[in-house]
Amino acid sequence: MNPRIIVTGADLAQQALDLLGGYEVIYAGKTPTEDDLVALAQQHDPVAIIVRYGKVGAAVMDAAPSLKVISKHGSGTDTIDKVAAKARGIEVVAAVGANAAAVAEQALALLLACAKSVVALDARMHAGHWDKATHKSLELGGRTVGLVGLGAIGLRFAKMADALGMRVIGFDPFAKNLPAYVQSVDLDTIWREADAISLHCPLTDENRGMLNASTLAQCKRGVIVVNTARGGLIDEAALLDAVRAGQVMAAGLDSFAVEPMTAGHPFQGEPRFVLSPHIGGVTSDAYVNMGVSAARNLLAVLAKAPATA
Repeated sequence: MNPRIIVTGADLAQQALDLLGGYEVIYAGKTPTEDDLVALAQQHDPVAIIVRYGKVGAAVMDAAPSLKVISKHGSGTDTIDKVAAKARGIEVVAAVGANAAAVAEQALALLLACAKSVVALDARMHAGHWDKATHKSLELGGRTVGLVGLGAIGLRFAKMADALGMRVIGFDPFAKNLPAYVQSVDLDTIWREADAISLHCPLTDENRGMLNASTLAQCKRGVIVVNTARGGLIDEAALLDAVRAGQVMAAGLDSFAVEPMTAGHPFQGEPRFVLSPHIGGVTSDAYVNMGVSAARNLLAVLAKAPATA
């Protein structure tokens, strides 16, 4: 019997499956719960888990005594209990950079949509209005964009912002050898100087709610906020208040504190919020890239892991 791999999703790119030919791949479905994953782990005792959706915590790990590696189908590992994994000798790996182009492009799309009122003007045009005499968009050239996080996605976005003629400042305590067009600054400088802020960092206990009533109040009046990273980085109630008060001109968001967003969320119906359902990394190219990277990463770990008796 071939060793087994659980995928916390309903599918995996064929190119990734081709790499995993020596393994039996088990799918958990589109929205697996922790109980679902525990049951599958108990039934199949996988040597690896590829994480697409849902959370993998200690209970899932304990249900799979042969588990050696948890491989993220993407770059963010906040849905994996890394402390529990380390305690059990289970390696956690991520497909860093596999979806960088896709997410950076989504961030740029949200920034432009906010600056140019794309959604609002589209709705007005479809309703029969012609607002040329009354509307003024924001020109991004010459303005400052502040990036929080300068990994693969942040740097890809920085390159595009530079091409628009924007001044790029960024904060990332782990970034090294930055390109000349990115000025490394502290967070206070970003809040104080940025005309637009785009978040590209992982969510940690230390930065949860980093964009809140206090930090938003330090920003320039009329700042644009873009988040294609993790919803927990933003205090959503504080952002709503700031947008309504005009402190934030507009917000372009692809991630939220609770996902999926449910009916009645306070952002729904707000005219200066441009929303997308966490699809920044969901392109046909990124789907293949993330699947292949996730497969290669777990195979690399399993190749060096001692065989199970």
